[in-house]
Amino acid sequence: MSEINVVPYIDVMLVLLVIFMITAPLLQQGVDIELPKSNAQPLDAPSEPVLVNVNAKGDLILSLGGKHEPVDADTLVKKVSAFVRANPQVPVLIGADKGVEYDRVYQTMVLLQQAGVPKVGLMSAPLEELPEG
Repeated sequence: MSEINVVPYIDVMLVLLVIFMITAPLLQQGVDIELPKSNAQPLDAPSEPVLVNVNAKGDLILSLGGKHEPVDADTLVKKVSAFVRANPQVPVLIGADKGVEYDRVYQTMVLLQQAGVPKVGLMSAPLEELPEG
């Protein structure tokens, strides 16, 4: 028989396809916050930033290396301080739900300052264009 039997290869490919279809949505994790809208230009970050999210209830969620975890103020300062000492050029961004009071965002900035972060950026969602007419 001089032909190659490709049926086993197709079976393996279909199994891998099913595995990737199941695992891909699980890899997409995020924090559900509604960012304020602005027309600010995006920053060119050389590395993945440290994200500190403040949800609508005022809870802090730290995102380091793609992992999201709820933290209290002391844990935030300790973890961000250690990470920034190891990676001094990493950008640190705060993303707060638009319903969060300014004081909570300001207190988060103070915590990041205590952690030794030299510069803090604020995240926003892109401003949608108004329809003409």
